[in-house]
Amino acid sequence: MTIKDLPLCEQPYTRLEISGAKMLTNAELLAIIIKTGTKTTRAIDIATNLLNMHQDGLLGLHAVTIEELKTIHGIGRIKAIQIKALTELSIRISSSKKSNRVCVTSPTFVAGLYMEELRHLQQEHFKLVVLDNKNNIIKDHTLSIGTVNATLVNPREVLIYCLQHHCVQYIVLHNHPSGDCTPSTEDVLMTERLKKASELIGITLLDHIIIGNQNFTSLKEQGYIK
Repeated sequence: MTIKDLPLCEQPYTRLEISGAKMLTNAELLAIIIKTGTKTTRAIDIATNLLNMHQDGLLGLHAVTIEELKTIHGIGRIKAIQIKALTELSIRISSSKKSNRVCVTSPTFVAGLYMEELRHLQQEHFKLVVLDNKNNIIKDHTLSIGTVNATLVNPREVLIYCLQHHCVQYIVLHNHPSGDCTPSTEDVLMTERLKKASELIGITLLDHIIIGNQNFTSLKEQGYIK
């Protein structure tokens, strides 16, 4: 018996078991989580409808609420909760590598650490990452959550946090909910203010990284931080 000879509801399970999860489509993986369909709709079709409900497809599931999920035929309270738990778990798995002290090696490395955490957010989040003199991350902290278009950050808050954690250097990151990581005029001005304020007390701003959708911009690499 081949995979094609199996009942449709069993095919994703068997394909994953034989060929591995990487060989399955997003809809097939989601169908495994959904488990069962209805009398008129297969689990794979429900999964496809879920992916189509947001313009960002799979990524959009992070932004969809439980109530919105329940509007899809075949998705009730329990399945909606399971899907939201899955999306949150995916973020935490991606972020778990920050739990142990890690050494920052490049802007790409830092962006990779925080990409999954920040790129799904619908508002701008400003995150501060403090480091020791060997470039090891001591701690990170979300200092500000703004509107869709902007977040307000006071250099004083940044430097107080740095002093409290005895750091000698730090990196700041924030996301652009639009997905476009191009620095705005405000982003550049904020970077200049942070850099000047930091220099006065002997702390180094290493970089300001803007997270977009699967992309990022390093203001250090752009020449704004020397």
